Amino acid sequence: MTRSPAGTGAVPTARPADPGPGGAGGPRVVVSRAGVRYGDLTVFDGIDLTIQDREIVSIVGPSGCGKTTLLRSIDGLTRLDSGSVSIDGTVVDGPTPGVSMVFQHFGLFPWKNVYNNVAYGLKLQKAPKERIAQVVPEYIDLVGLSGFEKAFPHQLSGGMQQRAGLARALAVEPQVLLMDEPFSAIDAQTREILQFELLRIWESRPIAMLFVTHSIEEAVLMGDRVVVLKGRPSHIHEVIDVGIPHPRTRDTLKSARFQDVTAHVWDLLMQDVIEAEREVG
Repeated sequence: MTRSPAGTGAVPTARPADPGPGGAGGPRVVVSRAGVRYGDLTVFDGIDLTIQDREIVSIVGPSGCGKTTLLRSIDGLTRLDSGSVSIDGTVVDGPTPGVSMVFQHFGLFPWKNVYNNVAYGLKLQKAPKERIAQVVPEYIDLVGLSGFEKAFPHQLSGGMQQRAGLARALAVEPQVLLMDEPFSAIDAQTREILQFELLRIWESRPIAMLFVTHSIEEAVLMGDRVVVLKGRPSHIHEVIDVGIPHPRTRDTLKSARFQDVTAHVWDLLMQDVIEAEREVG
């Protein structure tokens, strides 16, 4: 990959199967020649991607290209028909310790309050009661929900519910965090607030993160790299080095680099998105 310094305006080119920038902690996730079929339909095929420790990789593409399916394959929830996924050198063949997923529609248990929703993963791990009592309040506070420990999901706004879902995912202290369009079900103002809240949390505790979104602007804001899926079956068309340093703020949205990368991704996807929306309609 050709890397350009932030703010130069030049959008770097990338090979379709880019190994990713060298992270200080080395590779966390390695996807090799991955493919998934549903009957006669091949969703994606030949996916090669490496995600480094302490790196955020955004995934974009038209509707139906397999973004969520790829995420679920990495989490071990969807079985690959070809290729493999490895996390820390171990091949994924089912739900994997050290991996957490945040879903589009919150995924909270309606009969559990915030405290017990956040504690759920730790209880599944059979964590000691003392550790649960220590960790759960810490992560509730981290996502800004202190004071709402006893509230149930129906008593929370959509943004607060997603904060609770994020706290639950983080409380098990994963090495890999998978985000499946986590902010798409909330209003635009709350979405922007949570984008920067998530970046703040990641900057304080950086881990490998994959972020699936339909929003190109969100993909560029969140990602160190943006993976563009295209075609039928879909494949990695291009991997773009965003080239914007952390920490990121609202001023990032005004930068020339942000505008240039966003426009480049739009140019890659515009026709595919239009065709996909026509098919859905």
